[in-house]
Parts: sequence; structure tokens; C-alpha cells
Amino acid sequence: MKELSLNILDIAKNSVKAEATRIGIKIDENIPDNTLTIVISDNGCGMSEEFVNRVRDPFTTTRTTRKVGMGIPLFELAASQCGGGLEIESKRGEGTVVTARFEYDHIDRAPIGDMPGTITTLISGSPDIDFEYIHVLNGTEFIFDTAEVREVLGGVPLDTADVLNWINEYISEGLDGLRKSGN
Repeated sequence: MKELSLNILDIAKNSVKAEATRIGIKIDENIPDNTLTIVISDNGCGMSEEFVNRVRDPFTTTRTTRKVGMGIPLFELAASQCGGGLEIESKRGEGTVVTARFEYDHIDRAPIGDMPGTITTLISGSPDIDFEYIHVLNGTEFIFDTAEVREVLGGVPLDTADVLNWINEYISEGLDGLRKSGN
């Protein structure tokens, strides 16, 4: 995939299919340590140990519409090609945590991509799920949490056009501010 945000979108959509009610996405850019870490966590149904051992195989999937599942294998490939790797922790009934690590300045590392668009897309497709997005740049962090937005909005659905536009702009401005203060 050309952007890591597309890998994140794919893995988070797996969390939605796993009936998660809360999905966390954390990106940690630590330039002095030359590391980029991406963590996607959920409280979904989790996977058996046997399935976790097979999920890196592109011919392992829970989908019934096709016989391949490329999300995890492609994310792992992206990380391993950049001096990193991918870890999966999962427990039945508790959820899953996928952690990808990259060498930050590796020539083959894909750009992070459009995270405001990714988060907005996830919310528009699953407005009843709570998403927490944390982006850390050299120790300074930006946090967006739909649970907080939901509380402020009262009963206004998150998937209305005005709310989605606001979310996209809010995250964009937060990341711009982070870039200005994190360098």
C-alpha cells in the first residue's frame, strides 16, 4: 500500500468486523530514536492462538467472500522492509493488539498518509463504535476520542456530514499543531 494510513484503515476495519466497541489507533513518531510505531488495539472478539499463528499467511481469512486476507501480511511486509516488524497479541473474548515498528528514516518506509481521512472514514462507516486516535511526535501528543465528542454533542450522530467535516478539520488542525510544536 502506498500509505500506512491504508494499512491502518484495513486493520481497524478488521476490528469492526470483530465486533469491537472501542478501537484505539496510536502512531508514535520518535525521530531522535529513528522509530515509528503504529499500534491498533480493540476490545473485539479476539483470535484463538492457533488463528494468530496463521493470520500472517495471506491465504488465511475469516471472510467468506474471498479466500485471501492481505491486511496483516502487507502491513508486516511494510514494516519488515523498513528494518522493523509486526507483533500480534490476541485473546478470545478480550480483543487484539497489532503493533508495527518501522525504522523512521528508512528509504522504503511509506508515508503515514491521510490520517484525518482514515479516522473520518472509520467513523462514517461505524458511527456507533468509539475510536481513540493518539498521535505522538517526539513526545508531544495529540488525542482525538469519539467518546468525548459524543458526550459534547449529546444525541447528534457522528456520521452526519457536518460532524464528519468538523472531525476531519479538527484532526487536521491538531496534526498541523503537533508538527509545529514537535519539531
